[in-house]
Amino acid sequence: MTTTPSDWADTDSPLEAFPANSSGARVGYARVSTKGQLLDRQIAALNAADCVRVFADKKSGKDAEREELWKCLDYLRPGDTLVVPSLDRLGRSIQDLISIASGLRKRGIGFQSLHEALDTTTPGGRLVFHVFAALAEFIRELIVQGTHEGLAAARARGERIGRPPAMTAEQIRHARALLAQPDNTITSIAKLLGVSRTTLYKYVPELAAGRDSLVPGEPRPALPGPR
Repeated sequence: MTTTPSDWADTDSPLEAFPANSSGARVGYARVSTKGQLLDRQIAALNAADCVRVFADKKSGKDAEREELWKCLDYLRPGDTLVVPSLDRLGRSIQDLISIASGLRKRGIGFQSLHEALDTTTPGGRLVFHVFAALAEFIRELIVQGTHEGLAAARARGERIGRPPAMTAEQIRHARALLAQPDNTITSIAKLLGVSRTTLYKYVPELAAGRDSLVPGEPRPALPGPR
């Protein structure tokens, strides 16, 4: 189940090692971004760290479908420790890394990154992840605050917020003028203006009441009858 940094806010001591009993298996996970890259060095480092099994993906970190990672997480049991060569092999972002590590902790599974010498089964390693979680939340709040301030400033300058309109005021005036001429069909006018019939009806709402409403006081000329 996906977790968030707020899931770290529990009642136990932030310096207490977790899990208390990490006598289970050490399981490794390795990843390279492309099929052309080799996993040998990462796997060798994980084997040297006494991992009893190693899962490996050849996928970009941006790819959410990391099948071997999900198999690895499913394989782990309480008391086990997940070992990775480095933090960037596991998470696509700080947020992703925090989410995975938090999920492991709740299941009673330790986490160790060899390159950063980070081990959540120790008090120091756990404290580092608390700091990471706090930083991730702080950055998210800064982005949200900056976005809101930017939108407010743009509105104050009179700038339009959001997607630009499908038709400009000039196009709408042109459409009304063309629609007032009975020889012009709605389809041909829409094509001329580069919009759909639906868009034309949306921006010229009076069109739904009939084309005569576009020329107040000027009835449509009668078509010549048979001679």
